Amino acid sequence: MRFGAHVSAAGGLWHAGENGKKLGCEVIQIFSRPPQGGKPREITKEEQKKFKQAMLDNKIQDVYIHAPYFINLASGVARIRHGSISILRQELERGSLLGCRAMMFHPGSAKDVGREKGIEMVIDGLNKILAGYQGSCQLLIEISAGAGEIMGDSFEEIAAFIAGAKRGKEIGVCFDTQHAFASGYDLRSKEAVNKTFQQFDKIIGLKKLVVSHCNDSMIGLGAKRDRHEHLGKGLIGEEGFRQIVKHPKLQKIDLILETPHDDSKKINPRLRDMKLIKSFRK
Repeated sequence: MRFGAHVSAAGGLWHAGENGKKLGCEVIQIFSRPPQGGKPREITKEEQKKFKQAMLDNKIQDVYIHAPYFINLASGVARIRHGSISILRQELERGSLLGCRAMMFHPGSAKDVGREKGIEMVIDGLNKILAGYQGSCQLLIEISAGAGEIMGDSFEEIAAFIAGAKRGKEIGVCFDTQHAFASGYDLRSKEAVNKTFQQFDKIIGLKKLVVSHCNDSMIGLGAKRDRHEHLGKGLIGEEGFRQIVKHPKLQKIDLILETPHDDSKKINPRLRDMKLIKSFRK
């Protein structure tokens, strides 16, 4: 098990290596393009070289890309749906150029079309994204926090996406502790963690689990909202994270912090989060 955080790549993707080192990261997560929209910078051969060297210099063992937030494979608006498919394919190709391990994304919302149709649209989107793809960056579906017709908030739905996709065997999963907790999967104790990952294994398969975002929750179990909190400061609590880190069947996954940046504070509270999560590994 390796630990990391989402870090800034502002001013040049290679800066992410140094930013990760400052937090004590072994792996990192970045945006390769503006998360709220906008044209991405071209990744030149020189930038590829500079990025990979920065990862070596700062002892970053692997890099993950998080897709932009506006992605929606189940949108009733054709422009949004097709644009999402195109961008996700682009991000996989960009990740391959940079030597990134994987790229995770949120499937989107089926509020325009209903859940049953939404599942079909997500599967169709996955097929189009991976058609002819030969890159090395793996596609990961991230579990969602739910609310309304948000897609991918249950193990069953994620399993349906993977089973329905033509290249589903190649698709992995990104767990998120806060999203899962908000969707009703308890993680507050050893018993709860065991039960949740037993369910995951039965429905999706632990072999599909590549990485997990490691976030405490501002809101309660099953509250269906995306609200991250610093580790031990939320309603999951330290014990839940201790049990995740020590779980014998989770030792091959990476844990990535997405806790609040709190940039206004002199001491970055994410440093505390990193020290805490690493302490559970001892």
